[in-house]
Order: sequence, then C-alpha cells, then structure tokens
Amino acid sequence: MRAGKLLSWPAPPLEWTGHAWAVRSVSYSPNGTRVVTGSWDETIRIWDVQSGAVVGEPLTGHKGDVNSVVYSPDGRYIISGSDDSTIRIWDANTGAAVGAPLEGHTGEVWSVAYSPDGRNIISGSDDRAIRIWDAETGAAVGKPLEGHAGTVSSVAYSPDGRNIISGSSDCAIRIWDAETGTAVGKPLEGHAGTVWSVAYSPDGRNIISGSDDCAIRIWDAETGAAVGKPLEGDAGTVWSVACSPDGRNIISGSDDRAIRIWDAETGAAVGKPLEGHC
Repeated sequence: MRAGKLLSWPAPPLEWTGHAWAVRSVSYSPNGTRVVTGSWDETIRIWDVQSGAVVGEPLTGHKGDVNSVVYSPDGRYIISGSDDSTIRIWDANTGAAVGAPLEGHTGEVWSVAYSPDGRNIISGSDDRAIRIWDAETGAAVGKPLEGHAGTVSSVAYSPDGRNIISGSSDCAIRIWDAETGTAVGKPLEGHAGTVWSVAYSPDGRNIISGSDDCAIRIWDAETGAAVGKPLEGDAGTVWSVACSPDGRNIISGSDDRAIRIWDAETGAAVGKPLEGHC
C-alpha cells in the first residue's frame, strides 16, 4: 500500500480500549486478522482487526511490564519480553502459556523477535546482552552476544535469518552473525542518543534506526556506512521505525505524538504527519 493511500484512508480509526496502563508494543499476526498488544499493566491482549473486539481473556503471567510482543512467522505462537527478566511463549489460539518462562537475563527484557524460519527467538535486555533461544525447547542457544556498553533496547533478524541487529543505549547499532554469535564489522555509530528501534528493509540491503536524538538513520547493511542524511522532522524521541513491505517507505512513531511516513530512497517526508494520539 502506498503512502498516499494511507494518508487518504477514509475509515475513522478504531480505538481499542482495555489495557489499564500504557501499551508498549503491538504486532500483527502474519495473516493480518489479529493484533497482539503488550502493556505496562503486565498483561497481553489479542484483538480482532475487523471488529476491534478483544479475543479471549488477557494473557497473564508476567510479574512486570510487558515491553515487547510478536507473533511467530506461522502465527501459532506469541512471544513476550518483560521487566521480570523473562521471555514467555503463548499459544496464539488458546492464550495458554507454552512451557516454562525463558530465563537467563539478569535485567529487564526490552525487545524480542523470531527468526524468519521460526526456529529461534532472540531477546535484548538491560543486562547489555542478546540471547538466542530454541523456540521449540526454550533452551539457550550458545552464549549471550555481548559487546554493547548499555541496555539492548531493540533486536531484529535480517530477512534471510543470517544476521541479527541490535540497538542500544550506548547510541550504537551492532550486527551479529546469527549462526556463530560473533560481531560483524564495527558498530554503526552516528546517533546521539539511545537507539530504541532497529529494522531491516525487506530486501535486507539497509538497516533503519530510530533514536532519542529525534532522528532516523539509514545504513548500508553490508558496509555499515550511513546512507544519506538523517531523516529529521520528529520533535521527540523516535520510539519505533518500520519499513513498508515493498521497501519504498519508512514509518516512524515519536514522542511528539505523530506518525510520519518517509520516502526510503530520498529521505523526504511523504505528506503530513498522521496525528490523533493524545
């Protein structure tokens, strides 16, 4: 869907209410019929996209804020990361917990992600480490990936599953070999604040990052070099960034309560900010 269509969307936005505190993370199911949300009220909720109705009961079990939620590639499971230092796996259809919590981090878990093939889970934490887990058994895979000098606030897999990227409060982005856990090249440096969100372009050629410094940056995934100038226009911390499925646009969400759409090739803003959050 092109940005112009998003900007002229005729339907009024649905407001889904139910959480008792801030919603920290949202994720679509692979088939687009459900949305999962994680909140600082320590619960996870599943919503029907068409009606906006809550599906089933809240998923409870975490003993702290739920900072990150995501569906598995096949849509069968949901994973969540929490301030209680654990990752949990849930049955997306029944809402039941699957196995025991994944334990090993010694700090808050800020970000979780599935590998594209669904075999592994990665997590980033306040303990400055990234951990890889076997999605079926819950066992840790290899040693923690260490190198950041601050909280690991965001993690993501490359589309081909060969690499992992991480953003941190040390203002840097790192690339890791997903098989060996070794760092690939030097840290990507240029941000002047915590890197809260990292994402790959669909073709895996570029990395996108959003930061406390109110800027979005694009990086060459192979060389680590900055691509063009920072995308500036957000008036607050950039908490989340993502790329459109066709790779032509980038979206960002910021402390200034607006969503912005950017041309991924030119870095120019596309239309006006999407506003309505209060």
